[in-house]
Amino acid sequence: MSPLRSLPALAAAIVIGGCAQYAEVRATRTRLLPYAPGTGILAKAEQAFAKARQASRGQRLAALGSYLEALDIASRELHRNPGNAAAVRAYNFALHRVFEIVRDAPLDPWTKPLRVPAANGEYVLTHAPDPRPEWNPSLYEFTPTDELRIRGTYMKERVTKAGLGAALVARRREVRHDARAEFIPDRPYYGVTALAKFEGRRCVISFVDPLATDQVSVEGRRFPLAADFSAPLAVMLADARPKKLELAWLLRPEKYAETARIARLQPYDPNKTVVLCVHGLADTPATWAPLLNAMRADADIRRHYQFWFYNYPSGYPFPYSAAIMREKLDAVERRFTLRKPMVLIGHSMGGCISRLMITDSGDKIWLGTFGKPPGQLPLSTQSREAFTKSLIFRHRSEVGRAIFIATPHRGSDLAGQWFGRLASSLVRAPTLLLIGQEVRGLVTPDPAGLRLNRIGNSVDTLAPNNRFVKLLKTIPITPGIPYHSIVGDRGKGDTPNSSDGVVPYWSSHMAGAQSELIVPSNHNAHQNPQAIAEVRRILKLGAR
Repeated sequence: MSPLRSLPALAAAIVIGGCAQYAEVRATRTRLLPYAPGTGILAKAEQAFAKARQASRGQRLAALGSYLEALDIASRELHRNPGNAAAVRAYNFALHRVFEIVRDAPLDPWTKPLRVPAANGEYVLTHAPDPRPEWNPSLYEFTPTDELRIRGTYMKERVTKAGLGAALVARRREVRHDARAEFIPDRPYYGVTALAKFEGRRCVISFVDPLATDQVSVEGRRFPLAADFSAPLAVMLADARPKKLELAWLLRPEKYAETARIARLQPYDPNKTVVLCVHGLADTPATWAPLLNAMRADADIRRHYQFWFYNYPSGYPFPYSAAIMREKLDAVERRFTLRKPMVLIGHSMGGCISRLMITDSGDKIWLGTFGKPPGQLPLSTQSREAFTKSLIFRHRSEVGRAIFIATPHRGSDLAGQWFGRLASSLVRAPTLLLIGQEVRGLVTPDPAGLRLNRIGNSVDTLAPNNRFVKLLKTIPITPGIPYHSIVGDRGKGDTPNSSDGVVPYWSSHMAGAQSELIVPSNHNAHQNPQAIAEVRRILKLGAR
């Protein structure tokens, strides 16, 4: 998404917003291909599958019993011969179908053991207790990923891992009321892999986090763990449909103030480095889906990193959004102990916000704006606090590295042109940043020529001659914090006078960067395969 849309583009976005979905998920009927002749004991598993298929919709328990029988047969074969690929297929297929029936019937083996009739005697289906309350399976609806077909503009590649187990999307049934305090989505979606262990006729299900481990022990043998890293993300995007929120959050930021938050998509692991991704203007964290999908395909990245996201209503001037982000980071520090320095990745205006996290402003920006210290201005207590947090700040000690992607460090000409001014007029400024006539007379003349009763909104603060942008240019990034630049180039062959169509090279380029890569891309460079590969390379520098 561009950091600035002209009015025609804004109108087009409203009209076509529902046409191209970021993710579409469709359920299909899954069948296990017949085994080759001579598979021995697995022929009995195939007979159990045939029984399950023949059971009518009114015979769900009977079908479940047949699938448990096939699962039991496959488990015993894996104990005897863990290298039997057909047994792994049968195990995974049967376990997927167990969860399909439990969901569709519906049945509940989670609050108490479920007795299931079968041809050779009754099975008891239950689960292994977990000391973590959030891992209680009764809180979730489980969807087998082998029945899902996924597509969409952000889901062009499906990342899976072959191995043992039923890869599932765990979708929480109800909203978590402690979601903000725990820095998770209100209704979490997570990818887990189920495993089954038989204790006689007792089938005990356990749930494993594929982002935490790559191998598991079943029936006394070691196996690679199966996983589907794309399905949970696709289901979450398809349900939430974040595209419809992008313009609302831009045009009416104060109305959506409560959406500002930091959220993680996986359990917190103090031994993994946090990568905090910050989206740009007229965007949401959904924009990071292609990058996240690609990162989770890499075992080294999974082993060393966890991905978090800062969401904010993007109509706010980015210094104010940065002030909110600092408050959220303070809350993160109170909740978790970050043992390793955090990595920030910012796209477009999100890069501008990230830049403020590694900068010490002193009072230079404040005095360059107002000419007098905070205590000498006739501002309300709330407005003085908001301006102070936005204009006087220190670098964040928990940040150890930053990656800027298509970032307008020196602004974008589009923001200063006539349609930029018109677009700016559509964005409603937060009341805390409004200033009265008595203060307006104290504010130093704005180089951008603004004649407004406010400091500016997000579009204003992206203009190259905006007061804040010009003052920030005079303040260096805090020494000792490495940073990297990824720059988009539309391919006109005019670097260093090139542009990604929105942000020119002269604005994205940062002297002192440890690395700079120009990729053939429009402004959505953070979704470019070469840019994603560069992010992976940079992250692996810190994983050594």
